[in-house]
Amino acid sequence: MIDTGMVLYQAEWCPYCARVRAKMTDLLLDYKVVNVPRSHDERGIVKDVSGQTGIPVLVDGDVVLDDDDKIVDYLDQKFSNAVRN
Repeated sequence: MIDTGMVLYQAEWCPYCARVRAKMTDLLLDYKVVNVPRSHDERGIVKDVSGQTGIPVLVDGDVVLDDDDKIVDYLDQKFSNAVRN
């Protein structure tokens, strides 16, 4: 496992979040998960870090990504070579 210090704001029932979790598992990444409520009105923690309430949201230091396509691309670019080595 690669200790990343990243935080994924997500929900188990969310298919977009599942896609991100699968990519992180494929890349052998260790990260923190924050499960958020179903109601957007109750997602203040997500809004605080990303400015909106949609999920998934990935925080990697100063990098904040709020779209599964962008997150998967970011993870591929940052970690794919690490897994191959």
